[in-house]
Amino acid sequence: MAAKNILHMLTPHKHVSPFDVNMAIDAGYDSVTPYEGVTLEEVADLVQDVIFSRPPDRGVNSAVFFGGDDAVLALDMIDAAKNALVPPFGCNIMADPAGSFTTAAAMVALVEKKLKDEKGKALSDVTITVFGATGVVGYCAAVIAALEGAKVRIVGYSGLERVQKRADEMKKRFGANVEPADGSSDEKNTEAVRDVEVIFSAAKAGVQVLSLKQLQAAKKLLVAADVNAVPPLGLEGIDVMASGEPIEGTNALGIGALAVGPLKSDTEQGLLKRMIASEEPQTLDFRDAFQLARKLVS
Repeated sequence: MAAKNILHMLTPHKHVSPFDVNMAIDAGYDSVTPYEGVTLEEVADLVQDVIFSRPPDRGVNSAVFFGGDDAVLALDMIDAAKNALVPPFGCNIMADPAGSFTTAAAMVALVEKKLKDEKGKALSDVTITVFGATGVVGYCAAVIAALEGAKVRIVGYSGLERVQKRADEMKKRFGANVEPADGSSDEKNTEAVRDVEVIFSAAKAGVQVLSLKQLQAAKKLLVAADVNAVPPLGLEGIDVMASGEPIEGTNALGIGALAVGPLKSDTEQGLLKRMIASEEPQTLDFRDAFQLARKLVS
């Protein structure tokens, strides 16, 4: 009898995400079991219960998925899970807190394609400003872009202290070099994009980060992407359905949240399917998500 594919879905929150449950079932998992209110300290015991319940050759049929809404905590949970493995016992490990890993991957991959196809540029050729980089999507997008060779600036709406800590953390954890910037006023936000070629907006839903006038002041801008679908949109002048349409009064192209969404879903489901199909246990985070998203849009 073929081994059942079992997914254990862990979250530090009160509830797991119904979105992720649906994704997992549609990807082909036979069983999805939620574990809620999970702390970092509890991860090792739970993972060892998973791996020791099946013989080593069936480890690949077990998977642990970390949700929540904190990118750093999810990465810490991945590390805790990996450290809890006792070879030859193993299992698949994946995280996508609040869909942030796959959303960031999809946004960066779409921008990369527009840069290449429409502007003749690579990520390594451009300067990027990221709004919302202390949040889950912006954090991952900033690291992905920096690791691809882009010159990345991350903007903090509350001043420099919090965003500086994020920049230090990105450097320590991933070797990603990013520049922190103060975005505590409209004037400072305008200055933060004046000389950049790409803008990623992943700030809080329903908050306008930049007006159309501010985008028009960014004379070097080539592409801007916004993952906020809740009015008012993060970047004025970019429709939620925009998939590379011109931004009024600029030479730049806009990408909206509902253009990012389908690729995000395809990427998450693709990673879940990869764990089911693999002959060896996988450990997947936002870097793996980006490589898959990039392949899906190529």
